[in-house]
Amino acid sequence: MATRHAHARWEGSLKEGKGQVDFANGLFKGAYSFASRFENGKGTNPEELLGAAHASCFAMALSLMLGKAGFTPDFVDATAQVTIAEHDGGFRITRSQLRCEAKVPGIDEAAFRKHAEAAKAGCPVSQALAGTEITLEARLLEASPSRSHK
Repeated sequence: MATRHAHARWEGSLKEGKGQVDFANGLFKGAYSFASRFENGKGTNPEELLGAAHASCFAMALSLMLGKAGFTPDFVDATAQVTIAEHDGGFRITRSQLRCEAKVPGIDEAAFRKHAEAAKAGCPVSQALAGTEITLEARLLEASPSRSHK
């Protein structure tokens, strides 16, 4: 199986310091700081990066589930809002709220929701977040009539 690599460097104290994160063989590089994490400062933060991982993993998992059921989605559009909160004198990621819109020809709302819930539970990032509340709002958009499932 694949092993992926990411790198982070932090310089200085927590509040005045700054960091740089990179991954994908340098394809993505981003600055982060106390202000970008806990305030509205410029840059990224671990929660955004985790949200990107969760949203992309969920979208792929839902596409897989739909495909196994004989449906080919036109698209699955997913976002994740990751919440960090104070906890026992420190901080804890408390929630990842997934939101999804998808256009899936030939599927009904009940079947779509069933597959979306299965994807939420089954995607590897959801599993890695065990112990964190994960919610899902999934909305099926009207599909164009020309495409149908397999």
